[in-house]
Amino acid sequence: MTAEETILKLQTELRNIIKGRDDTIDLVLTGLFADGHVLLEDYPGSGKTTLAKTLGNLINCPENNSAEVTLSPFRRVQFTPDLLPTDVLGVNIFEPKSGSFIFQQGPIFSHILLADEMNRTGPKVQAAFLECMAERQVTIDNKTYPLDDLFFVLGTQNPLDLAGTYPLPMVQLDRFLLKIPMNYVSREMELVILKESDKIKENVENISPIVSRDDVLNARKEIKNMSISNSILECIVSIVQDTRVNPIFQYGASTRAAIMFKQALASFAMIKGRDFVTEDDVKHLAPYVLLHRLKINAGAGEPKKVFTEFVEKHIEKLVRNVM
Repeated sequence: MTAEETILKLQTELRNIIKGRDDTIDLVLTGLFADGHVLLEDYPGSGKTTLAKTLGNLINCPENNSAEVTLSPFRRVQFTPDLLPTDVLGVNIFEPKSGSFIFQQGPIFSHILLADEMNRTGPKVQAAFLECMAERQVTIDNKTYPLDDLFFVLGTQNPLDLAGTYPLPMVQLDRFLLKIPMNYVSREMELVILKESDKIKENVENISPIVSRDDVLNARKEIKNMSISNSILECIVSIVQDTRVNPIFQYGASTRAAIMFKQALASFAMIKGRDFVTEDDVKHLAPYVLLHRLKINAGAGEPKKVFTEFVEKHIEKLVRNVM
């Protein structure tokens, strides 16, 4: 199965079940096929968990049993204030009969992990995700356990004005390729959802896989081989470099952010049915890839508006150079 076929199957099925979220679906698939992780942010009841659960069930990930761990196809972790790192990663338990320790693995050992309401738990649990998201491995008591190549974290968080939330630190946010705010659906679409709510719930519960783990990994390889024009790459570098010297920012984006931006652009272009990246792709994706990695000075204005204007200047320069 080609990358285009794999993407189209997931895209079509997700849109059939998740109503009024086409843009969000495309961005989540962009993160999946760019080999990154995605953070969804909105108020409770906006469909974040339904989207994540549906995506996890659409990919056929057979259990991968090794001598040390068993990888489940899809797992969900509900984050709460009393959660411990061992609840997520696993723990060594002493077995009296054998006189030895046995590793009891946590839900992190999965192909696709839904980390629900990540900012409702404390910093220790949040920090437990740093190694696994960056290096696809987990270290417990000085022993390292591998995760699968597909390993994909789809995190959700509630806005910070809700009680009982802990803001994710910058180092944690940097592990997410995309941070996607989910806005309210239109009046017309909300009426459709209201009428079809029982049917949507039934479809989510009875969904079957339509693509395999290998299909997703092969699509990632195709996307990584996509050629991106030098003018687009220069625009990425200009944006990242300017965040480090422009006075509207307290600190700028890293080189890793630039690399992840490039990966996201290639994936997004493929999602849109193209084998090339445009300046509109750069403009559209920049806030989702970079804004959560930056700190805009309080006096500069509303962050998203300020950042959009900042990026538009670089896009205008890119267009002039191409012409």
